[in-house]
Amino acid sequence: MRLHLPRLAMCSVAAALLVAALALISPAQLPVMLYKLSLVLLAGYVGYWLDRWIFPYARPDGYLASEWREHDGDYPDDEADYTVVPGYEHIYAAALLRRALVVLGVMLAVGLGL
Repeated sequence: MRLHLPRLAMCSVAAALLVAALALISPAQLPVMLYKLSLVLLAGYVGYWLDRWIFPYARPDGYLASEWREHDGDYPDDEADYTVVPGYEHIYAAALLRRALVVLGVMLAVGLGL
């Protein structure tokens, strides 16, 4: 039997170790780090909603063949977890990339403003 770690478990451990190191080296920087982290997370949230407001009729999940929330939870290895309506694969990919770029732009703008 193979042990399955949660996604990003190693990233979480590395982040915890870095925060602990920062606390040892320069505890005065902990509030600054928390402030910057909260701004970047807020920027990601704002970027997501900005994309939804700008493109209300081109949401990526609108191109899926079935409602993704009604998935039965069975994920066979030989087929896609969520199928896209035939003929809309490129539009679906473009909608995903568009959303990622909008979120990236907002996060980058906030990050550079720090």
